[in-house]
Amino acid sequence: MTPQAELETHFLEQLGQRVRTMRALRGMSRKVLAKVSGISERYIAQLESGKGNVSIVLLRRVSAAMGAHVEDLIPTTDTSPDWLVIRDLMRNATPPQIAQAKDILSGNGASRHGNTFAGIALIGLRGAGKSTLGKMLAKKIGWTFVELNKEIEQQNGLSVAEIIALYGQEGFRRMEQAALAQLLARKEPIVLATGGGIVSEPVTFDLVLSSFYTIWLKATPEEHMGRVRKQGDLRPMADDRSAMQELRTILVSREPLYARAAAQVDTAGLDIDEAARRLADTVAPVLAKQSLTFAPRAVAAQ
Repeated sequence: MTPQAELETHFLEQLGQRVRTMRALRGMSRKVLAKVSGISERYIAQLESGKGNVSIVLLRRVSAAMGAHVEDLIPTTDTSPDWLVIRDLMRNATPPQIAQAKDILSGNGASRHGNTFAGIALIGLRGAGKSTLGKMLAKKIGWTFVELNKEIEQQNGLSVAEIIALYGQEGFRRMEQAALAQLLARKEPIVLATGGGIVSEPVTFDLVLSSFYTIWLKATPEEHMGRVRKQGDLRPMADDRSAMQELRTILVSREPLYARAAAQVDTAGLDIDEAARRLADTVAPVLAKQSLTFAPRAVAAQ
């Protein structure tokens, strides 16, 4: 048996054990569970023995029949009673309670929301103009420009591609969060250009939203693709005949997250100078409010 097959077998055995334990906790016989769920008793026996490769739909029926959440049956690394209590409390918490819990768990306390302003963060797909427009904005207002991916590379001595190859997406996201935390520790206003996928990591993205005035730079899929092709960087769409469809799918999946930004700047159909002016106009009211907190750095004479 291959290592992968062993892992899958172990997973199914754990899944079966959790179903069996949950059924016992509910005081349900296998026959009763079969009747309520509409799944044969024989199949449930196979599932509980770790021999039934159950579909997610059938697993949902089993969990619903026991009055449990389907995630209660999935083997995870954290099954502590405290975690289950916290999870259920969070399900019924009000937005202010959730915000307070996030502050406490992040270790930042009440100071995290409302009192911390780290600067301007630009989010959006590759090709949105985050680096180009970010540099122009930083120069105009006299702040430091930081490209988060380059900061990650500098701190770890590896390129983004090398980090992902060695440590995977999960490892890269950990380094991304660490790099962001180090930037915030500087207590210096910056214009930050983020990676397009930063929205996929909830904790990191929430830290961006709560620490920066965040702006979503938008463009049409065609413009995104055209700009990326000019940059010679087709990650993750290289050699893909359906690259445009893939890009559209990525954009659709991320749009609800990008839309959480405080403001949006649509660069569609604009040249660089026009887009830069629109971005500067968008941040002007924010900079006016923050002028007493942060003074611009002196800009060297050109």
